[in-house]
Amino acid sequence: MDSARPGHHPHNEPPREEVPGPLCPGPVCPDSRPLRRRGHGELEAQVLAVLHSANGPATAGWVQKHLDGDLAYTTVITILSRLYAKGAVTRSREGRSYTWTSASDEAGLAALRMRRVLDGERDRDAVLAHFISALSPGDEERLRALLARAAAPDDAPDTECR
Repeated sequence: MDSARPGHHPHNEPPREEVPGPLCPGPVCPDSRPLRRRGHGELEAQVLAVLHSANGPATAGWVQKHLDGDLAYTTVITILSRLYAKGAVTRSREGRSYTWTSASDEAGLAALRMRRVLDGERDRDAVLAHFISALSPGDEERLRALLARAAAPDDAPDTECR
């Protein structure tokens, strides 16, 4: 018995399938690399980008077809549902399913994530103070310009933020 897995016996394993092709003739390919793990929010950003490319509302099947990679339909539905809960997409009932429309771009999704983190903290002032103190001088200037523009009356001339 294998001591690493109690109750495991090597004869109970199904045979390994051969990987076809001249580059990998044996049961395990020596050049195989583990699958790359996606970054946090990467799939959501990809789904939003695909929805932006649609000419109007899109079905989950359409999104799945236009995504890079082989994602399961249920994975696409899960991502769309999460984006809907975050307010990044809208949906409309079409028969027994939904059509989806992007309500936010990647920058909007990042802003939603930042807002959720901030909303989850008790000491907002401390979090904001630490955030601002960690900004580069260029980002701090951008933030100041954006805050000034947001505070300006609607009829004031718009200043460009660089």
